Amino acid sequence: MTSKTLLIAAPLLLMLGGCASHQYVDNKITTVNGRLDQQNNRLDQQDAHLSQLDKTSQEALDRATAAGKLAEGKFDYSVVLSDDSIKFASDKATLSDDAKARLAQLANQLKSDNKNVYLEIQGFTDSTGTDDINYKLGSERAESVRRFLNQQGVPLNRMSSISYGAEQPVAPNSTKAGRKANRRVVIVVLS
Repeated sequence: MTSKTLLIAAPLLLMLGGCASHQYVDNKITTVNGRLDQQNNRLDQQDAHLSQLDKTSQEALDRATAAGKLAEGKFDYSVVLSDDSIKFASDKATLSDDAKARLAQLANQLKSDNKNVYLEIQGFTDSTGTDDINYKLGSERAESVRRFLNQQGVPLNRMSSISYGAEQPVAPNSTKAGRKANRRVVIVVLS
């Protein structure tokens, strides 16, 4: 080839090669743009889901704040369910007939007093078992009292339950009588 031929052919080859490169790049850009559109759609869906979660969380916070305001007030009295007539068996959260009778009396008293009171139902256990088991059992005991009081006409929004597990014993856990006394539910009445 002569140098003149090379000078003419070189730009033609570059133009043809450039066209192939542009088409390749255009195809790649189209593919990437399609993937970006898919990702943007997913992000939009996630944003919508997060907005719904934010709304749900705010509603829960508002309910908790309202319950907190309702619970603010002075301590009226407390009822302890641990004496000889009302006790929980070891590893149990089942209410005895005596416990149900005493809780029915409390519910009737609350209805006859006709006060806007708030009940905090605290569940306790003895120290046998792990912390996880004791917290769960204390919660089950408090919830069984809460459900029974609700069946007696005490509104659920006026009660909360909490488990303290083996914390705050009222007697030494080294004796059978002490462990029995620590298996209790305390109902704190606030007005």
